[in-house]
Amino acid sequence: MSIKVDKVTKLYGSQKALDEVSFQVERGQITGLLGPNGAGKTTLMRIITCLIPPTEGQVFVNNINTMEDPVAVRKMLGYLPENNPLYPDMYIREYLEFVAALYKVSSPKKRIEEIIALTGLEPEISKTIGKLSKGFRQRVGLAQALIHDPEVLILDEPTSGLDPNQILEIREVIKRASVNKTIIFSTHIMQEVEALCQRVVIIHKGKIVADDLTAHLSHWVSSSETIFVGFDQKVDIQLIRRINGIITVKAKDNNVYEIKAKPDMDIRPALFKFAVDHQLTVLSLQQSEKSLEEIFHEITQNHSFKNG
Repeated sequence: MSIKVDKVTKLYGSQKALDEVSFQVERGQITGLLGPNGAGKTTLMRIITCLIPPTEGQVFVNNINTMEDPVAVRKMLGYLPENNPLYPDMYIREYLEFVAALYKVSSPKKRIEEIIALTGLEPEISKTIGKLSKGFRQRVGLAQALIHDPEVLILDEPTSGLDPNQILEIREVIKRASVNKTIIFSTHIMQEVEALCQRVVIIHKGKIVADDLTAHLSHWVSSSETIFVGFDQKVDIQLIRRINGIITVKAKDNNVYEIKAKPDMDIRPALFKFAVDHQLTVLSLQQSEKSLEEIFHEITQNHSFKNG
């Protein structure tokens, strides 16, 4: 087990930022940490990286308790905080030499060149950090997090404030860097989770409200099926509603009908039989799945969520 968070609670005065949060991350897994602003994501990351202590509970990184031996834990961690603090007057290579020295990296010159190539910093290597675009500053932040070849990467909003092209570029850097590493990163960009993560943990008001493989996340919300069926002529909605398993029917444009069916019930055969019985031709049939954005919204807005 690479990371274990066990009943972690964090209080700021009377405010409870985290409330008995527990989850585990397997070695080599990429996990997306999602949640609305103020949900507790950054607090949780700061606890994992030994920057702040939990009020209650424990965190283990590769079986080492973060409170008992934080120095050993930090050696295994690479951390990119949300604000990505850098030294604007330093040149890129100069800054990486500084960080490599802090971590006592063996063969630092060789490692720095490897990291420059991995993060795609070559085009801007002659510039000071202060003269870089935000996208390249994020690359420098990733480079410093990777310089000591950590087993675990913690990335807090790594693409925040970037334009679409920069987001794609940083995503590719993370993909290249993720080989044989355990990664937890927080984000508000759902496409990022779908592109990078095997697993999603959703946190809301300091509590974990969903934790599952990305492909299985739809199981945490209402599972009624939505189907769009198009006929060659207008149909009486009341006739469609009589089909067994249908919950609601709405007429759309061009003789298309939006149908919600009971969970785990395939009504497509019944629709085709309905068409034959009423001398209709089915021109289109599309089954709609909820997007990750819709799932995230439903989980964090509906307090009667499932418990797994």
